[in-house]
Amino acid sequence: MPPASTKAAATNASADTRLSPGAPGYRRTSLALFAAGLAAFALLYSTQALLPAISAEFGATASAASWTVSAATGALALCVLPLSALSERFGRRAMMTASLSVAVAVSLLVPFAPNLESLIALRVLQGAALAGLPASAMAYLAEEVRPKALIAAIGLFVAGNSIGGMSGRIVTGWVAQMWGWRAGLAAVGLTSLLCAIAFRALLPKARHFTPGPVNPKVLVSAVRTHLSDPLLVRLYVIGALFMTVFGAVYTVIGYRLVEAPFSLPQGVIGSIFLVYLVGTVASAAAGKLVGRLGRRGALYLAVSTTAAGLLLSLSDSLAAVLAGLVLITAGFFAGHAVASSSVSRTAKTARAQASALYQSAYYLGSSAGGTLGAIAFHAGGWAGTVLIGLVAVLGVVSVTLYGSHSARVAARRPQLAAACN
Repeated sequence: MPPASTKAAATNASADTRLSPGAPGYRRTSLALFAAGLAAFALLYSTQALLPAISAEFGATASAASWTVSAATGALALCVLPLSALSERFGRRAMMTASLSVAVAVSLLVPFAPNLESLIALRVLQGAALAGLPASAMAYLAEEVRPKALIAAIGLFVAGNSIGGMSGRIVTGWVAQMWGWRAGLAAVGLTSLLCAIAFRALLPKARHFTPGPVNPKVLVSAVRTHLSDPLLVRLYVIGALFMTVFGAVYTVIGYRLVEAPFSLPQGVIGSIFLVYLVGTVASAAAGKLVGRLGRRGALYLAVSTTAAGLLLSLSDSLAAVLAGLVLITAGFFAGHAVASSSVSRTAKTARAQASALYQSAYYLGSSAGGTLGAIAFHAGGWAGTVLIGLVAVLGVVSVTLYGSHSARVAARRPQLAAACN
């Protein structure tokens, strides 16, 4: 006869109505958030592959044109926390729908921007609109999916991000080569509209969401609580540093490839982003990596892969540069999936705010990386951009090592207390 504890565990497991692989609704949820992630990244980084063309039309430097990316990610970073608070009142599903709808509507206006300043202004509005999606998506999954399946579910959402980033850049690159960068942005807008429709049609209604009032004091208290948790703070810093690398590399890579010795056309440069497929695989495999290596081991593997890719990209061989981008992309997406899923598992209360803080740090890192990477490229070429990336990678290693040290110290304290007694 099984012990009472085993019976209790079995009863609790059977009573858990949250989604798990194979359960009705799990596949629809995964596909819906995959579509949302695809649209979000395609829109957010839609101008990145087009920066050389935008610079040429408006007579702008790389650092000035890079603001069409950095301004969007910066606006997202600033707005993600207040919009996540609204999701506590109106629901994750409603917030994600509104976010995508506004962002898609703005995307249909972006191709008609008459100058760089108006283009940047529209991108700010688009980034602010998209702020309602990432934190709400993470909170939705944390509430609706069983803990054991959470990393895999979030990994698939992040995989949607990677495919969105890839397809958006490829589409804009080839369309821009034939009809100009404005047509490329219009194509991404229409594609994202289809993704938004699929998202709304597929996503099941939330079954475990309990609405609460929008209370600024409660929001401030939740933020203070999360920022007083050392583990959460380390995860926020890690997310920001990983994204600094990624933002620097992918904001500048187009400028490097359009110049000698590569001199690639716009369509081919857009196709370079096929390496995002590696990010899709790395994101989906994050759960297995954590299972085998532990969270810190997976992060060490991610930073080692990213650093190796940065160094390899210094070569003047196109094959070596592509191999370097593959390693950078794999390391980034694996690290991001591990860090973001760890935030959802670590936060016991106000999960939307915990995820929102991570997203704020993450996209601030993207803005900083894009701007610093472009400035460094102007000052020292591609080597300057790589240096920015290596400094950020060193930061991830330092934070992770500090976390390991803190964990060992915390584990020894009970033993020391027992010895003293």
